[in-house]
Amino acid sequence: MVINKSSLESTSISEIAVTGIQEKKGNEIVRLDLRNLHSSVADYFIVCHADSTTQVKAIALGVEEEIFKALKLEPRRKEGLQYGEWIILDYIDVVVHIFKTDKREYYGIEDLWGDAEMQFYKSA
Repeated sequence: MVINKSSLESTSISEIAVTGIQEKKGNEIVRLDLRNLHSSVADYFIVCHADSTTQVKAIALGVEEEIFKALKLEPRRKEGLQYGEWIILDYIDVVVHIFKTDKREYYGIEDLWGDAEMQFYKSA
């Protein structure tokens, strides 16, 4: 794989997102590396879950704050903040999925990208 500036930036964004999730005690954090998949829509998907909508929203806010503090980037798009069941933060090459526990189990997003290289992280 050719490593270019965009790829390095997306890796950095994904690492900062993981840190933001860890600081807010997100559960079962997974980074899916989609760069080698030809049909991928992004370089990375970050997936985690929490047991309450309050924590889901807190994780999303924590991720946004960490990325903005480090790189002065805001998500291009945000979805799901109103209900806090499944929040998506879209940083173009990095998409962060923050689920309420039951929604993550229902949608099984990691299974949809089974060919991706997965890296697992512990909560802080």
